[in-house]
Amino acid sequence: MGDERATLTSILQRQRDTLMMKCAGLSEEQLRMKAVSPSGLSLLGLVRHLAEVERGWFRNVLGGEDVRGYFPKDEAGEWTEFHVDDADAARSFRIWEETCRRSREIVEAAESLDVTGHFGDQSYSLHYVLTHMIEEYARHNGHADLLREAIDGTTGE
Repeated sequence: MGDERATLTSILQRQRDTLMMKCAGLSEEQLRMKAVSPSGLSLLGLVRHLAEVERGWFRNVLGGEDVRGYFPKDEAGEWTEFHVDDADAARSFRIWEETCRRSREIVEAAESLDVTGHFGDQSYSLHYVLTHMIEEYARHNGHADLLREAIDGTTGE
């Protein structure tokens, strides 16, 4: 599989591809479904959430950019990525895909896994961020498995 960096990036990409596969072939209504009661999670909400996570860790922490949330906070100060009743699915997927593309560029440009970025006073290495993102996607892909099965019975990786 190659060196550690190649291994980590390929595993992360497989996790991204798995999320896309879990969403494939569904209507906007199905993508918005909160199919596992009492949870308010939906596949579209997961896509939007992971766009925000990619943005935060890769663009802002590692890339040193100051990219504000794609799905801003509501009046109560809560992030709105999981509020999908009126969300535009195509726009949400474009944002996620573009953010993943930018994340890959940041990773490719990094000199090594030891490159660091900062969030507040805390430093994070590229190694940490890649590992954390694999864990983040893996957890949410587990949610996506349950949601997809509840929506139309589809199972599998």
